[in-house]
Amino acid sequence: MPSAATVEPSVHRPLLVSDDPALLDQVVDLAARLALELDVASGPDAARHRYPRAPLVLIGDEAAPACARARLPERRNVMLVGRIHGMDRLAVLADAIGADQVVRFPDGVDHLVDEFLRLSAVVTTAVRGRVLAVVGGRGGAGATVLAAGLAVTAGTVGLSSLLVDADPLGGGADLVLGWEDVTGLRWPALQSTSGAVDPPALVGALPRRGGVAVLSCDRAAPARLPHEAMATALDAGRRGRDLVVADLPRRLDDAAVLALRAADRVLLVVPAELRACVAAGRVAATLAPHTNALQVVVRGPAPGRLRARQISRTLGLPIAGSVRAERGLPRRLERGRPPAAGGRGPLAALCRRILGDVGLGRGATA
Repeated sequence: MPSAATVEPSVHRPLLVSDDPALLDQVVDLAARLALELDVASGPDAARHRYPRAPLVLIGDEAAPACARARLPERRNVMLVGRIHGMDRLAVLADAIGADQVVRFPDGVDHLVDEFLRLSAVVTTAVRGRVLAVVGGRGGAGATVLAAGLAVTAGTVGLSSLLVDADPLGGGADLVLGWEDVTGLRWPALQSTSGAVDPPALVGALPRRGGVAVLSCDRAAPARLPHEAMATALDAGRRGRDLVVADLPRRLDDAAVLALRAADRVLLVVPAELRACVAAGRVAATLAPHTNALQVVVRGPAPGRLRARQISRTLGLPIAGSVRAERGLPRRLERGRPPAAGGRGPLAALCRRILGDVGLGRGATA
């Protein structure tokens, strides 16, 4: 049997839960032919710590009853893989484990190939860049400003960064940077793209200045972002840049879920207000099934003197940092100056801290 179990599990590899040698042979061999690595767990206990963050979970029919009894966390992108002949029996098992897809060998192998090809643009053992995802705890929380500030700050410390605008109904990340007139590709140009692309070629076609590039939505033609295009952007960014920052919508679509699962850290931006804290709790509940790297960033002012530690305890999330209101920032943004561009002020200090926490505090690594 091919050896697919790895010493160092990766959040970017699919997880296969099975102890059936024949099924393991078939699935692992199929993945290997598509240059895709799998993490393998023999049962639910071994799978539990990897289960929430794997981009895809495959559960063998023989392991499904034990997984159902183990009450693994609810999540999407769970596939029941079976070799038994009764589709009724497979349907019962799929319902028990919360699987949203069922594949029976050998009839359904083409569907599994399609899933593996979809993931191959994101799942890679040679990734270099870190991925940060930023989500607002409520509308107007400042998530896009933080995301842009992180990308800009990375550029000021010698890193290359890619800001990915994943909110089709937002105002556009290029506008926050003041780059709306900078020529380059926007999302519509990648709508029909799937698979890996040459990272320098993609980044070179995007609006960019210095070490910062942006993949922004098109305000003239807002549209749903295909997960295939998101996979392409994330793969190119991780292979070609030191940092990828994804600005995500609060209402998740497939593209946003893909970015969440690829992120090394997910930052939930919460204004220090009671109603914002309550709203953020609802957003956090939608994010939790897709990541275990969720942290909170508290943004001032605090009109009711609500402290960051109180918000952290209420949400049950660790604090990535807090930032007080920055005088003059709204005016600079209105004038087209990127956030944190000067390297000074509370926002720039927070961004440097976050980059340092993910190992990017001293410039690019070769």
